[in-house]
Amino acid sequence: MDWEIEAYRRSVAGLSPDTVRAYASDVERFAEWAGRGGASGPSDVDRITLRRYLAFLATRRYAKATISRTAASMRSYFGWCARRGVVAHDPSVRLSAPSPDSRLPRVLGHAELDRLLASPPRPVPDADDRTVGTDEGPAPRDVRDDAVLELLYGSGMRVAELCGLDVDDLDLDRGVVTVTGKGAKQRQVLVHDTCAAAVRSWLGGPRSAMATATSPGGALFFNGRGNRLGSRDVRRILDRRSPVPTHPHALRHSFATHLLDGGADLRVVQELLGHASLQTTQVYTHVSKERLLSVYSGTHPRA
Repeated sequence: MDWEIEAYRRSVAGLSPDTVRAYASDVERFAEWAGRGGASGPSDVDRITLRRYLAFLATRRYAKATISRTAASMRSYFGWCARRGVVAHDPSVRLSAPSPDSRLPRVLGHAELDRLLASPPRPVPDADDRTVGTDEGPAPRDVRDDAVLELLYGSGMRVAELCGLDVDDLDLDRGVVTVTGKGAKQRQVLVHDTCAAAVRSWLGGPRSAMATATSPGGALFFNGRGNRLGSRDVRRILDRRSPVPTHPHALRHSFATHLLDGGADLRVVQELLGHASLQTTQVYTHVSKERLLSVYSGTHPRA
């Protein structure tokens, strides 16, 4: 009997790349653990086995978020097995796990964003290094970094959505970018003039300078090797440019929170973020309330 993990991986290919990797990795770890107990395939697994595995993860001090995601992975995998007739009954039905600890997303302050989005100082020119500028202008890498950061904060798109962008997805004259989100769903996001100008600067020459003979022709952004920009590349951009440790997703959080702080309607923000449920977007209202309380407490004379 085979766990058919590769076939399962292909079945969830419509999810985000990070989700596919996480789900497949969770199933692989479970299969290894269950195999040590004598299970040779999914039909040897029952509900008690799944519950014991989640308890095993808890005893190994895995984070609640990891255990909760593992339960979701098991429900996805065994649901797929049941649909294909590999198992007679789905053992993961109503499989529950502890809810992850609720944490408010980190929101960057306006001063932090100003420093992050400011063009970096140019190092001493070096004709053999494409990562530094010359007397004629900034380095292609710096122009790319400007465009990446402006897009992430200016549109609120996910990092995976930005990395998947093609040049044909841009309509800068209208200030619109078409992104492909979770579940392969497409939506249009808006970009402001400063953001559009940063992207135009990247397209005006630096993009061609960073491309190689093997670069994907349609990709909007390239990394230093000429491949399509990846999520780890974006993290490195933040590490270089941010004055404090910052996760790329913080720009998405900041985008939503600043819109709500400025009076934007919650459903408009939901549409811009691509959330299927309004409940997902509502976490940003809690962030805004926290900031309002902080301002109130620090400025009201009787607070």
